[in-house]
Parts: sequence; C-alpha cells; structure tokens
Amino acid sequence: MKFHKEGYTTLALSILVVFIINALTHFYFSDNALLTWIVYIVSFVLLVTVIQFFRSPIRKVNPGERLILCPADGKVVVIEEVEETEYFKDKRLQISIFMSPVNVHSNRSPIAGIVKFFKYHPGKYLMAWNPKSSTLNERTTIVVESSFGVEVLFRQIAGALARRIVWYVNEGKEVKQGDEFGFIKFGSRVDVFLPIGTKINVKLGDKVKGGITVLGEFDAV
Repeated sequence: MKFHKEGYTTLALSILVVFIINALTHFYFSDNALLTWIVYIVSFVLLVTVIQFFRSPIRKVNPGERLILCPADGKVVVIEEVEETEYFKDKRLQISIFMSPVNVHSNRSPIAGIVKFFKYHPGKYLMAWNPKSSTLNERTTIVVESSFGVEVLFRQIAGALARRIVWYVNEGKEVKQGDEFGFIKFGSRVDVFLPIGTKINVKLGDKVKGGITVLGEFDAV
C-alpha cells in the first residue's frame, strides 16, 4: 500500500494542524482529562481518514485488447443509453461509477491507445449522483482511441465535496490500459461512454475496482 502523491500537502497540513491543536489542548486543558482524550481521538480519526482517502494500492492489471476496465473504485450507479453531446454527438452507452470518500480516488485508463481529445471544464459542485452533474459540474473529458480504431470517452466529474480534479494526460499522449490518468479529491464520479452494442459485464449496484473490474467487452477484432 502506498500513499498517493496528491495527498502529500493535505497530509502535511493535517499533521501540522493536529500537532498545534494537541499542543494547545495539552498546555491549556491538561487538567481536563475528558477533553484531552476527545481531542486526541478526533485527531487520530482525522489522520486515519486522510491516509485512508489518499491510499494508493498497487494493482496488478491484466490487460486485454477487447476488455474495458473500470476506471475507478466505487459503485455502478448508471447504465443507460444517452445522447453524448460534447464529442461523439450521437447515442452512446453510459456507465457511471460513484466514488464515496472512503474509496480509492485514483483514476485508471479503461483501454490502451492514443488520447484523441482532452478538455477541462470548470463548473458547479452538484452532488455526484445528480444526472446534471455530468454536464454542469467541474469535469474533464478524455477520449482514447484503441489500436483497432474504437474510441472510448471517459469523464472525471467533481462532486459536492470534491474541489479539485487532477489529470496526467493530454492530446496525443499514449496511455496503457490500467495506467493512472488522474485523481479526484474527496468524493466524485467517473462516466464512461461506450459504443452501442458493447457487451456489459456489470450491473447497477455492483461494487467495482479501478483497473481490475471488467466493465465490458468489445466485439472480436
């Protein structure tokens, strides 16, 4: 288990705040054992929460040209045909994964290929499960073209708690299946848009793991 680089600053600030609060509590309220222990316990929970959120487990990815891997840890909350209006401008099969604050929040590429399109959109911070969050919230849109010409669009979407989306890709970059392409801080969602007719291997409510769970499969190529 590793600690993700995106959490270094947050962890340092958390340790500093905890140290100051505990020092002041010990100095001014050392005669109040109950208050002192409450502060110690809350401080411990805060640090554990930060470490839990920014953990970065090592994943062994089993790539497959026909496979579409899950881009994030979380729960499948949407599987439906929709009109994708930003890039494809036609009907696509949307799968959405909701990440709670306790999930691993690194995002992984569902397929291997070349990044054909990238765009960052500033926006609102609606709850991540709100259908409008896909088009109104802060988000990125990434399209990767596979070696056999099929394009997959995936979108990082900030939620009510998430206030920063991080990405590590740009147009023209080659990505490997299961490699990290970004990170979203404190609760969020990732949408994946697939060609109509793609075989889907998950169902609503399934708990999934980024880079491990197979969302679906392309037709034989």
